[in-house]
Amino acid sequence: MRFPTYAAIAGCSLALAGCNLAPQYKVPTVEVPTQYKEAGPWEAAKPSDGIPRGHWWELYGDSTLNGLEAQIDSSNPDLASAVARYDQARALAVEAGAPLLPFVNAGGSATQNRQSAKRPLRSANQPNQFANNSIGLQATYEIDFWGQLRNIAAAGTASAQASAADLETVRLSLEAELANDYVVLRGLDAQAKLLSDTVESYSKALKLTEDRFRGNIASGIDVSRAQTQLETARAAVAEVQAQRALYEHAIASLIGKPASEFSIAPAVVTLALPNIPTGVPAALLERRPDIAAAERRVAAANANIGVAKAAFYPNITLAALGGFQNTGAAALLAAPFSYWSVGPGLTLPIFENGLLEAEENRTYAVQRQTSEDYRSLVLRAFQEVEDQLALLRDLRDEAQREDAAVKAAEHTLDLSLNLYRDGAVSYLDVTVAQTAALQVELVSLNLTTRRYQANVSLIRALGGGWTAADLPSPDTASTLETGAATP
Repeated sequence: MRFPTYAAIAGCSLALAGCNLAPQYKVPTVEVPTQYKEAGPWEAAKPSDGIPRGHWWELYGDSTLNGLEAQIDSSNPDLASAVARYDQARALAVEAGAPLLPFVNAGGSATQNRQSAKRPLRSANQPNQFANNSIGLQATYEIDFWGQLRNIAAAGTASAQASAADLETVRLSLEAELANDYVVLRGLDAQAKLLSDTVESYSKALKLTEDRFRGNIASGIDVSRAQTQLETARAAVAEVQAQRALYEHAIASLIGKPASEFSIAPAVVTLALPNIPTGVPAALLERRPDIAAAERRVAAANANIGVAKAAFYPNITLAALGGFQNTGAAALLAAPFSYWSVGPGLTLPIFENGLLEAEENRTYAVQRQTSEDYRSLVLRAFQEVEDQLALLRDLRDEAQREDAAVKAAEHTLDLSLNLYRDGAVSYLDVTVAQTAALQVELVSLNLTTRRYQANVSLIRALGGGWTAADLPSPDTASTLETGAATP
């Protein structure tokens, strides 16, 4: 009867080892719209994912921007810090999964010892000095009856996956920040060119008024007004240069270089303004790394509930110890000097003063918190896409009207200068026309920059070409590979 009894016990143990006290995991439900409100009816016919995988900034067709973006992966300290955090999370995942297999330790010692002549219970024939030589192996294995160890490992793996998604969120944020700073810098270059041309034009206008003043055709107030316009334009050039320096310094920090040793040559460039297909809103849940990170944290919190619930049940550990020991110079590895010990151990919580209940309540609360955090993030993601779609649409319409205003202001300025030369109007009319023309041209350039910024923000809101398929698998996230997480 002994064998059937042992077989039954073993079968029950295997069955219990398959238990899992964690709640069945479900991704938190969020109401997902069928289409973006601000996208317009034409968006539905576009591909669901039009953002290039990886180097999405190449859509703007600027080689300088491409070169700068490439340096983020190799030189940005914030990204390197995120990589280190991911490496830590993977190491913790390995630690969490280690107890699923037996622990085996080897040890040995060779000591000389002297015992007190007055040691309690010492017999008369015991020597004062003796040797103690030993070598042995010890193995321990915790039987995971209630799924506690498996849930600890699952929580560690999910946390490592969340950290990997956090890494991609940091990478995308840095790439978008660099692209944003670059388009603003190029916008300031365009403003600087406009103001430089304006200074040249105002200088000519000043010379005209001075000539007319010397010929007693114009009054001194005309000269004063022309001088005011010229100096105001020169001051605006200095202001734009100051703003440009700040963005240049910001770009230097993003690519890991000291601001004092970095510069970008001023240039008026025309960037492409890509039309970004948004796809259906449901796809956004698979395209944002921050959403993936939030979902993985919900999964980790769910697994931790199983860990807390398993703590109420008995913990059974199998231990085995064996080796050799002697007290002299005889060969140590001999049968007479062998020893061994094998058997199970059991611990069961009897009185914890509410500790286990409190921990279980805490894990349920964490699970609720992470679920609501996930829902909140998804709602913000939809909002960010809608915001940028609305902004792009309205800025496009505004830019069209502003272009018309620029043409009208330039025509007005040409007319006022011609009339002033003919003596038909005073220089005040020229001043008003100059101010209006410069203002609308600056607004037009600013609108162009804002459209680029909104375009970059839309790509960022859509995940920058990342998809959930890029998330490390559970095996990859819980395996240590040297240099695997290096950007």
